[in-house]
Amino acid sequence: MSHAFPQVEMEPVYGVSHYLSNTAYELLFRGDVVGIEHVPRTGGFLVAANHASHLDPFIVGSQLPRQVTFFARKTLWTPGLPSWWLNAVGVIPVDRDGGSDVAALKRVLTALKQQKVIIMFPEGTRSPDGQLQPPKPGVGLFACKTQVPVVPARIFGSFEAFGKGGKIPKFGTPITVVYGAPIAPVDYDAPEAGKERYQIASDRIMARIAALAAPRTSVL
Repeated sequence: MSHAFPQVEMEPVYGVSHYLSNTAYELLFRGDVVGIEHVPRTGGFLVAANHASHLDPFIVGSQLPRQVTFFARKTLWTPGLPSWWLNAVGVIPVDRDGGSDVAALKRVLTALKQQKVIIMFPEGTRSPDGQLQPPKPGVGLFACKTQVPVVPARIFGSFEAFGKGGKIPKFGTPITVVYGAPIAPVDYDAPEAGKERYQIASDRIMARIAALAAPRTSVL
Protein backbone atom coordinates (compact mmCIF):
# COMPACT_ATOMS: atom_id res chain seq x y z
CA MET A 1 0.00 0.00 0.00
CA SER A 2 1.21 3.50 -0.79
CA HIS A 3 1.56 5.41 2.50
CA ALA A 4 1.64 8.74 0.65
CA PHE A 5 -1.41 8.01 -1.49
CA PRO A 6 -3.44 5.15 0.04
CA GLN A 7 -6.31 6.09 -2.30
CA VAL A 8 -4.64 4.20 -5.17
CA GLU A 9 -5.53 0.94 -3.38
CA MET A 10 -9.19 1.95 -3.00
CA GLU A 11 -12.14 1.62 -5.35
CA PRO A 12 -12.26 4.68 -7.67
CA VAL A 13 -15.25 6.63 -6.30
CA TYR A 14 -14.28 5.87 -2.71
CA GLY A 15 -10.67 6.85 -3.37
CA VAL A 16 -11.67 10.23 -4.80
CA SER A 17 -14.10 10.81 -1.91
CA HIS A 18 -11.40 9.84 0.61
CA TYR A 19 -8.93 12.29 -0.93
CA LEU A 20 -11.47 15.13 -0.95
CA SER A 21 -12.55 14.40 2.65
CA ASN A 22 -8.94 14.32 3.82
CA THR A 23 -8.17 17.58 2.02
CA ALA A 24 -11.27 19.26 3.48
CA TYR A 25 -10.29 18.13 6.97
CA GLU A 26 -6.75 19.48 6.58
CA LEU A 27 -7.99 22.85 5.30
CA LEU A 28 -11.10 23.41 7.40
CA PHE A 29 -11.00 21.41 10.63
CA ARG A 30 -7.43 20.29 11.14
CA GLY A 31 -6.81 19.03 14.66
CA ASP A 32 -4.69 16.17 15.96
CA VAL A 33 -4.85 12.56 14.81
CA VAL A 34 -3.57 10.34 17.60
CA GLY A 35 -3.05 6.59 17.82
CA ILE A 36 -3.17 5.82 14.11
CA GLU A 37 -0.50 3.19 14.82
CA HIS A 38 -3.22 1.16 16.57
CA VAL A 39 -5.15 0.72 13.34
CA PRO A 40 -4.44 -2.71 11.77
CA ARG A 41 -2.88 -2.53 8.32
CA THR A 42 -4.37 -5.82 7.19
CA GLY A 43 -7.48 -7.88 7.84
CA GLY A 44 -11.06 -6.88 8.56
CA PHE A 45 -12.05 -5.07 11.75
CA LEU A 46 -14.60 -2.68 13.22
CA VAL A 47 -14.02 0.93 14.24
CA ALA A 48 -16.42 2.13 16.94
CA ALA A 49 -16.61 5.90 17.53
CA ASN A 50 -18.72 8.42 19.40
CA HIS A 51 -21.16 10.43 17.32
CA ALA A 52 -21.89 14.14 17.76
CA SER A 53 -21.99 15.54 14.21
CA HIS A 54 -22.78 14.81 10.58
CA LEU A 55 -19.05 15.40 10.05
CA ASP A 56 -18.01 12.34 12.08
CA PRO A 57 -18.10 9.66 9.33
CA PHE A 58 -16.08 11.84 6.96
CA ILE A 59 -13.52 12.80 9.62
CA VAL A 60 -12.94 9.27 10.91
CA GLY A 61 -12.93 7.70 7.45
CA SER A 62 -10.60 10.29 5.95
CA GLN A 63 -7.90 9.50 8.51
CA LEU A 64 -7.86 5.74 7.91
CA PRO A 65 -5.50 4.53 5.15
CA ARG A 66 -7.88 1.67 4.36
CA GLN A 67 -11.17 1.53 2.48
CA VAL A 68 -14.00 1.80 4.96
CA THR A 69 -17.62 0.68 4.84
CA PHE A 70 -20.18 2.84 6.64
CA PHE A 71 -23.75 2.39 7.81
CA ALA A 72 -26.52 4.85 7.00
CA ARG A 73 -30.27 4.98 7.52
CA LYS A 74 -32.25 3.54 4.62
CA THR A 75 -34.17 6.82 4.39
CA LEU A 76 -31.05 8.52 2.94
CA TRP A 77 -31.41 6.54 -0.28
CA THR A 78 -33.34 9.09 -2.28
CA PRO A 79 -33.54 9.05 -6.08
CA GLY A 80 -30.67 10.54 -8.02
CA LEU A 81 -27.13 11.44 -6.99
CA PRO A 82 -27.44 10.58 -3.26
CA SER A 83 -28.34 6.95 -3.93
CA TRP A 84 -25.70 6.63 -6.62
CA TRP A 85 -22.94 7.97 -4.37
CA LEU A 86 -23.97 5.92 -1.32
CA ASN A 87 -23.93 2.75 -3.42
CA ALA A 88 -20.69 3.68 -5.19
CA VAL A 89 -18.74 4.08 -1.94
CA GLY A 90 -20.23 0.93 -0.43
CA VAL A 91 -22.44 2.36 2.32
CA ILE A 92 -24.66 -0.27 3.97
CA PRO A 93 -28.32 0.74 4.46
CA VAL A 94 -29.83 -0.20 7.83
CA ASP A 95 -33.04 0.26 9.74
CA ARG A 96 -32.70 3.03 12.30
CA ASP A 97 -32.06 0.70 15.27
CA GLY A 98 -29.71 -1.48 13.20
CA GLY A 99 -29.87 -4.27 15.75
CA SER A 100 -32.03 -6.77 13.90
CA ASP A 101 -31.24 -6.01 10.28
CA VAL A 102 -30.32 -9.41 8.82
CA ALA A 103 -29.49 -8.01 5.38
CA ALA A 104 -27.08 -5.50 6.92
CA LEU A 105 -25.39 -8.24 8.95
CA LYS A 106 -24.85 -10.32 5.81
CA ARG A 107 -23.28 -7.34 4.05
CA VAL A 108 -21.00 -6.74 7.03
CA LEU A 109 -19.84 -10.36 6.95
CA THR A 110 -19.16 -10.06 3.22
CA ALA A 111 -17.22 -6.82 3.66
CA LEU A 112 -15.07 -8.29 6.44
CA LYS A 113 -14.31 -11.35 4.33
CA GLN A 114 -13.08 -8.91 1.68
CA GLN A 115 -10.65 -7.47 4.28
CA LYS A 116 -12.59 -4.22 4.58
CA VAL A 117 -13.09 -1.99 7.58
CA ILE A 118 -16.50 -1.19 9.10
CA ILE A 119 -17.19 2.03 11.02
CA MET A 120 -20.02 2.03 13.54
CA PHE A 121 -21.37 4.56 16.02
CA PRO A 122 -22.54 2.69 19.16
CA GLU A 123 -24.79 5.55 20.27
CA GLY A 124 -26.88 5.01 17.14
CA THR A 125 -27.59 8.67 16.54
CA ARG A 126 -25.91 12.03 17.12
CA SER A 127 -25.52 13.24 20.68
CA PRO A 128 -27.87 16.19 21.39
CA ASP A 129 -25.31 17.95 23.60
CA GLY A 130 -21.91 16.59 22.59
CA GLN A 131 -21.68 14.31 25.62
CA LEU A 132 -21.33 10.54 25.27
CA GLN A 133 -24.67 8.75 25.20
CA PRO A 134 -25.52 5.16 26.29
CA PRO A 135 -24.78 2.69 23.49
CA LYS A 136 -27.39 0.63 21.69
CA PRO A 137 -26.89 -3.14 21.27
CA GLY A 138 -26.31 -2.93 17.50
CA VAL A 139 -22.52 -2.58 17.60
CA GLY A 140 -22.33 -5.43 20.12
CA LEU A 141 -24.37 -7.66 17.82
CA PHE A 142 -22.12 -7.04 14.82
CA ALA A 143 -18.95 -7.43 16.88
CA CYS A 144 -20.06 -10.68 18.50
CA LYS A 145 -21.31 -12.15 15.24
CA THR A 146 -18.12 -11.33 13.34
CA GLN A 147 -15.58 -11.91 16.16
CA VAL A 148 -13.19 -9.33 14.75
CA PRO A 149 -11.10 -6.77 16.66
CA VAL A 150 -12.80 -3.47 17.48
CA VAL A 151 -10.75 -0.27 17.34
CA PRO A 152 -12.26 2.37 19.65
CA ALA A 153 -12.10 5.96 18.42
CA ARG A 154 -13.10 9.21 20.07
CA ILE A 155 -13.80 12.41 18.20
CA PHE A 156 -13.28 15.74 19.96
CA GLY A 157 -14.58 19.03 18.61
CA SER A 158 -17.09 17.86 16.03
CA PHE A 159 -20.06 18.94 18.16
CA GLU A 160 -18.58 22.42 18.47
CA ALA A 161 -17.91 22.48 14.73
CA PHE A 162 -21.30 21.24 13.57
CA GLY A 163 -23.43 19.77 16.33
CA LYS A 164 -27.04 18.72 16.26
CA GLY A 165 -29.17 21.75 15.47
CA GLY A 166 -26.32 23.61 13.82
CA LYS A 167 -27.20 25.39 10.59
CA ILE A 168 -23.75 25.60 9.01
CA PRO A 169 -20.35 24.18 10.03
CA LYS A 170 -18.02 26.43 12.00
CA PHE A 171 -14.97 26.21 9.76
CA GLY A 172 -11.68 26.57 11.59
CA THR A 173 -12.88 24.67 14.65
CA PRO A 174 -10.26 21.94 15.23
CA ILE A 175 -11.54 18.37 15.27
CA THR A 176 -9.29 15.75 16.82
CA VAL A 177 -9.53 11.97 16.45
CA VAL A 178 -7.97 9.57 18.96
CA TYR A 179 -7.71 5.87 18.09
CA GLY A 180 -7.24 3.33 20.86
CA ALA A 181 -5.72 -0.13 20.91
CA PRO A 182 -7.90 -2.83 19.30
CA ILE A 183 -10.27 -4.69 21.61
CA ALA A 184 -10.08 -8.46 21.18
CA PRO A 185 -13.31 -10.50 21.08
CA VAL A 186 -12.44 -12.13 24.41
CA ASP A 187 -12.48 -8.64 25.98
CA TYR A 188 -15.87 -7.49 24.67
CA ASP A 189 -17.87 -10.70 24.19
CA ALA A 190 -19.78 -12.43 26.99
CA PRO A 191 -21.51 -15.39 25.30
CA GLU A 192 -22.74 -16.69 28.65
CA ALA A 193 -24.82 -13.53 29.16
CA GLY A 194 -27.73 -14.74 27.01
CA LYS A 195 -30.10 -12.00 25.93
CA GLU A 196 -27.84 -9.32 27.41
CA ARG A 197 -24.80 -10.45 25.41
CA TYR A 198 -24.95 -7.77 22.72
CA GLN A 199 -25.72 -4.92 25.12
CA ILE A 200 -22.83 -5.97 27.37
CA ALA A 201 -20.49 -5.99 24.37
CA SER A 202 -21.69 -2.52 23.36
CA ASP A 203 -21.21 -1.26 26.92
CA ARG A 204 -17.65 -2.60 27.05
CA ILE A 205 -16.79 -1.07 23.70
CA MET A 206 -18.32 2.28 24.71
CA ALA A 207 -16.30 2.23 27.93
CA ARG A 208 -13.10 1.97 25.89
CA ILE A 209 -14.22 4.94 23.79
CA ALA A 210 -14.95 6.96 26.93
CA ALA A 211 -11.48 6.16 28.30
CA LEU A 212 -9.74 7.86 25.36
CA ALA A 213 -8.51 11.34 26.22
CA ALA A 214 -7.80 14.31 24.00
CA PRO A 215 -4.12 15.19 23.58
CA ARG A 216 -3.06 18.16 25.67
CA THR A 217 -1.92 20.05 22.58
CA SER A 218 -5.47 20.11 21.15
CA VAL A 219 -7.39 23.36 21.40
CA LEU A 220 -11.03 22.32 21.71
